Amino acid sequence: MATKSNGQATLNELIAGSVGGAAQVLVGHPLDTVKTRAQIAPKGMFKGPMDIIAQTVRKEGFFALYKGMASPLLGIAGVNSLLFAAYGVSKRIVSPYPQLSLPETSLAGAMAGAANTILASPVEMFKVRMQGQYGGAQDKRLSAVAREMWTQWGFRKGVMRGYWVTMAREIPAYAGFYTAYEFSKRKFASIYGSELPVWALLASGSTGGIAYWLSCYPLDVIKSRVQLRQTPPIGTPVQYIAHEAKTVLAESGLKGLFSGLTPSLIRSIPAAASTFAAFEITREYLAELTGV
Repeated sequence: MATKSNGQATLNELIAGSVGGAAQVLVGHPLDTVKTRAQIAPKGMFKGPMDIIAQTVRKEGFFALYKGMASPLLGIAGVNSLLFAAYGVSKRIVSPYPQLSLPETSLAGAMAGAANTILASPVEMFKVRMQGQYGGAQDKRLSAVAREMWTQWGFRKGVMRGYWVTMAREIPAYAGFYTAYEFSKRKFASIYGSELPVWALLASGSTGGIAYWLSCYPLDVIKSRVQLRQTPPIGTPVQYIAHEAKTVLAESGLKGLFSGLTPSLIRSIPAAASTFAAFEITREYLAELTGV
């Protein structure tokens, strides 16, 4: 009976995660485009986040801010489904008790982040390569980018390019994400009780989103650059991550390692808030529907 209950709980988390993922993309993608372009654009192309928005809209149109959205919109549903289900399973592995301590929550989040990489890496790679096109005649559709990476480089060096740096990013990111979210949610619960108002879920999600980006920089910059390069990285993951970090420092100094952090933090507030609110509301509805 317990196995069946855990299986239904995991299914509920998969479905709720996909709803949360769709909400995240729809709300947060324009600022994600700004963040990625800040990380990968040639030096001197943009003066800052506002200039990225202004030039993108002026030269490519408003919907260019949604460039590359097809990859995460199709993929984030799967990514978030896997993430939230992996987190649920990880919590049950870490502790038999439903209420984890914050260190246990951090460990479960790190485990979920590692598991999530298998889907997050290709979704991120295709998104970055779409966002790295600036409205020129040579711009390609997602299908063409996918076909090119597969035919030229295959699965490991093409589709899964940047897998290990993505994993290095996801582990601390989701440790921080879930820990901050649970900390905030518990603080609100101590005041308002277990039935939190939606605004408290939104606020807790925002806190988790901010912690996510503070935990994963500068690895996010390195990941974007590795995935955009024309050729696969050379050497072990540690070697190519270190090489890319040195290249960024040589080109832009220390601030280059934090390119795109401002739009990431701004984006994280509505994006993570909508993700968690959509997830929690959907999961509660499914729990009432299924009794698990």
